[in-house]
Amino acid sequence: MGTGAVPKVMLSMGIPMILSMVLQAMGKTIYSTIAQVSGAVCNIILDPIMIFGYFGLPQMGIRGAAYATVIGQVVSMLVAMYFHYKKNTEVKPGRGYLKLEKDIVKEIYAVGLPAIIMQALMSFMTYGINLIFGTVSQASVTAYGIFYKIQQFIFFAAFGLRDAITPIVSYNYGMGDKKRIKQGMFYGFLYIEAIMLTGLIGLELFASPLVGMFAMSKETEGLCVMATQIIAAGFLFAGGNIAIQGVFQALGCGLDSLVVSLLRLCIVVLPLAWLFAKFENADFMIWWAFPIAEFVAFVAAVLLMLREGRRIIMPMKERKPC
Repeated sequence: MGTGAVPKVMLSMGIPMILSMVLQAMGKTIYSTIAQVSGAVCNIILDPIMIFGYFGLPQMGIRGAAYATVIGQVVSMLVAMYFHYKKNTEVKPGRGYLKLEKDIVKEIYAVGLPAIIMQALMSFMTYGINLIFGTVSQASVTAYGIFYKIQQFIFFAAFGLRDAITPIVSYNYGMGDKKRIKQGMFYGFLYIEAIMLTGLIGLELFASPLVGMFAMSKETEGLCVMATQIIAAGFLFAGGNIAIQGVFQALGCGLDSLVVSLLRLCIVVLPLAWLFAKFENADFMIWWAFPIAEFVAFVAAVLLMLREGRRIIMPMKERKPC
């Protein structure tokens, strides 16, 4: 992909993100979800077609995966634009809204900057993992890529609920409603864990048929099934991390959320993957870096949440019912 295409790719990523957030803010989360899922589904369908050259298309390998990703992002952008302009009638476009206000920008970046770094960490981890897995076998790199596509369905659902509980906790934090903050945290954690448990059970039971949808060699398919079942073992810890990070964002504790992300996506998983890649049975061991990293991050997230609870939530007075 040429460098001239980079701005177009970034535009197709940024627009659906912004419009999805606006849709969520206006309470139209179903449209935001449809926009995001449509791009992911398109990406998943096009991946094997463009990688292996089905339906008369040339076999493009890694380049095909890149094209499939960009096409999925464009689809997500178009769907989000349609819903925004057709359904978000409360939001009136105008150049006056482009004027920056210093105080608002400062508040946004106080929470947003750690979130920006967290998003960058995901790309950094994927790049690092591919380099490390490449020293083991090309099949490992392919298996990780396939699993990453499959897990997106489950993680998107968890992220959607996290994005739902974050404003609820934030609104009640602003109102000083201690009881409803606790309720938002409890039910948010419960529902996200229910999603991750369902995903865990589903992948453990149906990893083989799911992986079988992607045409690949028997060696790679077997490796991908094993990777899916091992990494899924950490889904409950991952769900806890996602829920707690949402609460951190709601309470303005962006640095705490960043610490959890660093542990999940960088500090623990990359050194462990590098270490396990040196083992004789590296094809089996490398996948354990992911659930171990989620566990370590979850322990840290709980400890940080207890600290912030004592600092922020406990001093709040219970509000009398209206």
